Amino acid sequence: MEIYKASKKHQYVENHSIEHLFSASVEAYLEVHEYQRDDWIIQEGTRPDFLYYVVEGKAKIYITHQNGKVSLINFINANEFIGEMELLHDVYYTKGIQASTKTICFALPMHYYRRQLMEDAKFLRELTRFLSVKATQMAMKYTQSLAFPLENRLADFILQTADNGIYKEKHVTVCDYLGVSYRHLLHVLTQFTEKHYLQKDGRKYHIEQYDALKGLSQALKNK
Repeated sequence: MEIYKASKKHQYVENHSIEHLFSASVEAYLEVHEYQRDDWIIQEGTRPDFLYYVVEGKAKIYITHQNGKVSLINFINANEFIGEMELLHDVYYTKGIQASTKTICFALPMHYYRRQLMEDAKFLRELTRFLSVKATQMAMKYTQSLAFPLENRLADFILQTADNGIYKEKHVTVCDYLGVSYRHLLHVLTQFTEKHYLQKDGRKYHIEQYDALKGLSQALKNK
């Protein structure tokens, strides 16, 4: 993880300002954090010191169950918050957040800004909107497993997790997240390679026809 300093920080904040989200300025103690793929933004069970706002990149949310099994439960994209539940609740079990691509976040130290943010009507409206969209997306995920075939859902998953055109998620993680059998997943991945949507390269896949995957994925968005 890299923390931008001096002119690099100033230039990035100038070019990607988030002042429109708040009634008062938050730049005094604002930090800019850069994470590489597979870096942990937040370790599971460890309360974050910052409220993050993702400017670039993507991340994944994991949780460990009582039996020790680790599950991928959701994604985080640009223009979304990380740590908002910890900001709102003193007692909250923090999920693990891992960067799936190069990810750059604005980081607001909670000990400086918690009171200001909790009294900021403009920010709270924005946060309410974000949480509403997040809850709707989680509900849609479960209905999509019944409404759409695996081809559509896997195409969307590949686009969500690919980094620079390369997809290399573990099959067991995908099966768990999409609620499908290992055999079914391999069957559809084989179809994608035969149609030249993907090109297999060892344990990873190169996306060859982005538009074809995007077309399958778009069916989920138009429901």
